Amino acid sequence: MFGSKRSFGVLFSAAVLSSVSACATPNYSYVPQVQEISRPPLNVVSRVGVGEQMLVQGRFEERDVLRLVEEVRVGALGAYTFSPGHYVKVGERDGVGFYAESHVPGSGRVQANALADPFQVIEFNAVTKQICGVTVLNLKVCRAVPSATTERIPIQSDNSFQQTLIYSGRVGGKINIGYREFSASVARPAFNNDVEYDLNESPMIGYMGAQVEIIKATNEYIEYRVIRNFNPATR
Repeated sequence: MFGSKRSFGVLFSAAVLSSVSACATPNYSYVPQVQEISRPPLNVVSRVGVGEQMLVQGRFEERDVLRLVEEVRVGALGAYTFSPGHYVKVGERDGVGFYAESHVPGSGRVQANALADPFQVIEFNAVTKQICGVTVLNLKVCRAVPSATTERIPIQSDNSFQQTLIYSGRVGGKINIGYREFSASVARPAFNNDVEYDLNESPMIGYMGAQVEIIKATNEYIEYRVIRNFNPATR
């Protein structure tokens, strides 16, 4: 009786993964590109409205992702289900990419059938459009998904950091500027500040090393020229 139950379990597991095509050996050597951002350009007249960013400086990651616009199931009995969203690249071998879930907003999610082997990673061939669910045993179940695409997107990672000045309007001869910091896409309230500047004293304002010349300011918009950006900041 015990042997019979065990045989049934093996057969059922085999049925779940009945479309196993071959073995896969995932690669995890992918390194995302870190990009520095600084806008607007120095010494150029710019204009923004109330509540908009006057000055932004920081860094973020650009990462290759697999984009699914529909739910994808692989395996004869739906061994693995991939929800719509993006999956970040973790490696590549012989032109085939390997992708995984992430904590970044917009990430897709993987759900494994209770009888399937534990899931490891998604394999995607951009030429054949074949998507595979790779198990911890390096076996894979696959199907073609013509709508699947790859792209490169900016991602707020643990290494991301951003500083910004925001125009908050004018009262009489004074303007209000907000300073905000973000680390890994999360605001850092302890470093946020709101500052008032008297334009009757000087059209030049400064904060955290940034220097800005105010050309015109109203309760709707501000025209300005960035003379110097923020000093390099540490997290």
